[in-house]
Amino acid sequence: MKLKGLRWWVVGLVALATVINYIDRQSLNVLWPTAFEELFPEMTFDERKAVYGTVSLVFILAYAFGQAIFGKIFDWIGTRMGFVLSIGVWSLATAAHAFARGLVSFSIFRGLLGVAEAGNWPGATKANAEWFPTKERALAQGIFNSGAAIGGIISIPLIGFLAVFMSWQMIFVLIGLIGLLWLVPWLMIVKGPPSSHSWLSAEEKDYILSGQQNQDIDGDGTPDEGYNPGTWGILARKESWGIIIASAAIDPIWWLFVFWIPSYLIEVYQMDVKGIAIYGWVPYVGAMIGAWFGGLLAQNRLSAGWSVNATRKLTITLGCLIMLPALLAMANPGSPTVAVLIMAVILFGFQTAIGNVQTLPSDFFGGKSVGTLAGFAGMAAKLGAAGLSTYLIPWLTTGGNYTPAFVVGAALAVIAMAAVWLLCGRIEPLKPKPALAA
Repeated sequence: MKLKGLRWWVVGLVALATVINYIDRQSLNVLWPTAFEELFPEMTFDERKAVYGTVSLVFILAYAFGQAIFGKIFDWIGTRMGFVLSIGVWSLATAAHAFARGLVSFSIFRGLLGVAEAGNWPGATKANAEWFPTKERALAQGIFNSGAAIGGIISIPLIGFLAVFMSWQMIFVLIGLIGLLWLVPWLMIVKGPPSSHSWLSAEEKDYILSGQQNQDIDGDGTPDEGYNPGTWGILARKESWGIIIASAAIDPIWWLFVFWIPSYLIEVYQMDVKGIAIYGWVPYVGAMIGAWFGGLLAQNRLSAGWSVNATRKLTITLGCLIMLPALLAMANPGSPTVAVLIMAVILFGFQTAIGNVQTLPSDFFGGKSVGTLAGFAGMAAKLGAAGLSTYLIPWLTTGGNYTPAFVVGAALAVIAMAAVWLLCGRIEPLKPKPALAA
């Protein structure tokens, strides 16, 4: 049996996993006012917000730790079983939220969720490197990233709707089951890498492997293993640090909105769950369009003959420049409608840039090192998000003033651009450093 366009089935399943990933993590972001009011009736809103910030900090730190761990796991056991382990554990952890009764239990279940969900990013990056030629990788990454946006679009109104008919405990159980169901088509379709998959046609296999320019470091026109240094070899290259720093700077902008859109709408515009369900999904439409736009723009430029270097830098810079004025405009949007539309522009710019940032590991290294570097970059990104989105935000926004957070976000966009331009140098396959003469 041969399945035409098998690589698109693979990235489609990874994108669907990402949709589920974001539904799972967004559920608490929507439900915490209701759940925490029930569990902590003696606390004020600001006190419950501080508890939410603590639980979110546990999640993001666990997520950061899990990024480094799962990057190695995916390089060790492969994409197929790596995803099985990741989504299986995070689905069970999501369902376990129903049994939380206080700060400690919520933190434990949230920590397990964070560690397991962390596999999604390095896993998707590795799947992208395995299943797509260089010219299609930004588009494939954009499809993967659009899953996060679609998850955001779906999750906020979905959770708000379910909250009308179900308890917050039953909602966690229900969405946990969805992830377990995803395992069925994944195990059926993804039977191995493209080099050995029995459903892959010879034509598509040749198209994939011959187009992986990062795996032809000797320039002989034949795909090879590429440059695959160990952990210390990866960290010895300034290009790796450019990716790590860019990820650590840009990613907190996303998490600023993922964690705090509902709270922003509650505090600034006095919305209830119904209002959040009406407005809260709008920014993610911009994110979805941005993910597709960034991927298609990169594919278009590469097809037009542009170098990978020029294409990546153009797309990343454009995304950051779109975010800058929009982040500053959030200081005084005037109305909730204008606010969520500006957020949509910010997340459009973010997704335009991030898909190309995430392809950088596979632009520089062979497939056996991609997961490791993506894991380190992801860990740095989540530590940056922990610093801003879960530690500083509750303090910076006391009383409902979110302007300082948006100013910090604008500064981070500048840092991300600088890291790519100053540290990554020319974006092309790296070669081993020549040995020092005796």
